[in-house]
Amino acid sequence: MLAARLHALGEPMSVDTIDVPTPRPTDVLVRVKACGIVPNMANVINNWPTWYPHQPLPKLPAIFGLDPAGVVEAVGEAVLNTKPGDRVYVSPLRSCGSCQVCRGGELSRCRYFTLNGYFSTSRDGQRIFDLYPYGGFCEFMTAPQYSIVNIPDTMTFEQAGKLGYIGTSYGALKHAAAGPGQVALIDGVTGTLGVASTLLALASGVSKVLGTGRNEELLKRVKELAPDRIEVMRLGEGSTGEWAKSRTGGEGADFVISALGAKAPVETMLDSMQGVRRGGKVVNVGGVADRLPVDVKWLMDEQVQLIGSNWFTTAQGQEVADMVATGALDLSYLITKPFPLAKVNEAISGRASDHDGGFGNYVVIP
Repeated sequence: MLAARLHALGEPMSVDTIDVPTPRPTDVLVRVKACGIVPNMANVINNWPTWYPHQPLPKLPAIFGLDPAGVVEAVGEAVLNTKPGDRVYVSPLRSCGSCQVCRGGELSRCRYFTLNGYFSTSRDGQRIFDLYPYGGFCEFMTAPQYSIVNIPDTMTFEQAGKLGYIGTSYGALKHAAAGPGQVALIDGVTGTLGVASTLLALASGVSKVLGTGRNEELLKRVKELAPDRIEVMRLGEGSTGEWAKSRTGGEGADFVISALGAKAPVETMLDSMQGVRRGGKVVNVGGVADRLPVDVKWLMDEQVQLIGSNWFTTAQGQEVADMVATGALDLSYLITKPFPLAKVNEAISGRASDHDGGFGNYVVIP
């Protein structure tokens, strides 16, 4: 099969011919039809070791590609619920599968937490990469059966290639306990996580979404998704916290989703946190990398919860797919830009400089 592999950091990937893998007893073999390119992929393969040395990449050469979708080609002898021909998204979350938190279904709490085709959060993450060395930038890949999300016929493979970020947004909303009648404040609403959080919040029954961003054109596009339920403000025009309070009768939003980028100032997040109501939740799902000076007495006095959210469960991914199947979630907002595997480098560099923000959907078609 053909696979795009990175042989050296900072250099282009090359398309190599390698053997098609054989699934182990509890694995599935997926013929990849599309693999989404996350906005951060260019940073990962160029700058990651410098920025985040405690989150290792797989040893090279390696096959990257975070968000694959395709058709099940074969299954291992111990796989019971997945069968050849199934249309699936493959969640890249990998863990040891046998520690206490894994047995409880909380794979993202495992010390071996690794995003296949991307990076690990464990210094021992190479053990996971050795077990599952295939990201989505190849024609076939093996994956554990616990990673499989069945997708409906109404969801294209290209749309499914966005499920990683859509699912991450959904996981954040689950932590926020988003529901009918609430007001959401989404900081960084024009980005990939921000747009997905907006649509998922509306689908969950949230009455109003207050969103902030820097690009006026993208803010208008977000507003147009549901003009009667979305209000937007450009960052820099005033205090986000004060604005959120002014739009809620002085109460504040029920929860804040911080979906800011890696280079966003800490002050921006601190400001938006002040827009949450007493007893509310602030869920960080973005990339703010600098240390946050938090007023813990304010957290105590106001009983505000500050929550980190880094991915989603496979079950939550299935819920998102089911929302698409029933029409509760419409993915037609995505502007898909497909690239053949031979142009993977062009696709990665283009995604990093795309002007469509959270509406853009760059995918590699192996």
